[in-house]
Amino acid sequence: MLRIKQLLAISAILLSSLACATLLGEPADDVYISEPSEITEIPVTEIPTEMPVELISCPLLTDQIVELNSTVLVEGEAETMDFGSRDEDNTTYIVTYLVSGDEINTPSFESVPADLQDEQDDSAAHQQLWDYFAALIPFENRTSLANFSVMTDGQDNVLAAVAQVYADPTLWGLEVDIADTDDYYYLSYTLIHEFAHLLTLGADQVPPSEAIFNNPDDNDIYLDEVSACPNFFPGEGCANSDSYINQYYEQFWFDIYEEWNVINLEEDDDAYYQKLDDFYYKYQDQFLTDYAATHPAEDIAESFSFFVFSEMPTGDTVAEQKILFFYNFPELVELRAKIINNLCAAFPQ
Repeated sequence: MLRIKQLLAISAILLSSLACATLLGEPADDVYISEPSEITEIPVTEIPTEMPVELISCPLLTDQIVELNSTVLVEGEAETMDFGSRDEDNTTYIVTYLVSGDEINTPSFESVPADLQDEQDDSAAHQQLWDYFAALIPFENRTSLANFSVMTDGQDNVLAAVAQVYADPTLWGLEVDIADTDDYYYLSYTLIHEFAHLLTLGADQVPPSEAIFNNPDDNDIYLDEVSACPNFFPGEGCANSDSYINQYYEQFWFDIYEEWNVINLEEDDDAYYQKLDDFYYKYQDQFLTDYAATHPAEDIAESFSFFVFSEMPTGDTVAEQKILFFYNFPELVELRAKIINNLCAAFPQ
């Protein structure tokens, strides 16, 4: 996970580094469960009565994916959650491929230490990772993906990430840590999480700001772009009013965003993580995982992952309402069915 700093040099983070990353790690044990905050009103989600695609489910598989990727909350002493961070100095890019439809080609190899030479030479493993992602996500839903990179920062750190490519803010790159890909339960969840960023932050949803993209270190330009935006501003640009992320923000983040943003502006890392920890526990009933509390864009990506892999919930909590949010969009219900069908067929036996 990368910490995203709103209003203070966020443009440099988003455009010169990664827009999002998902970390591996064991769920926290002995975590204190705080009292849920009072819910005054939960918007009613209208569920489509007709599913446009026949759903061929594999519930044992999807249940295991959800269980392994959920935060475990146990009665006990309060602890500081490990929201994680990325050590760029220990991240090694191994190879980057160009994406052309369902294929990857034209590999660009990086200089790697001797202990990573086998990983760089293992083109079959690179192809297998790409083929699995391409098998899960229908082609028409990943046309903005231009690059596929294999990297590593060691085991059990960042598993995957997405970011805008340097040449074109409307195109994105996907990267996967080859050291963390043995467990397809984690990998499957993470790939859907990363795809959710492509889905919710793509140019058709959030038109990228050319000014920010071309001037990633200019905070004045960034603040001007934020001030001119009447909707949610995730960092890449001003979200369309009817975009998934703007509607999600209006429904679930509008009342807590300023409180979160004060925390997000904290410059001291120790204080930041402690305050974020407190924020998560204060609104624990509103988040499906602790990671979701780090940024609205991460929250919608986590919720989309649960939407894909979980059964439809009753909506008794705000967290469950976040899953139901996606059922308001028939195209996403159809996409969910396609992804699950693909997962059931492609998951390694």
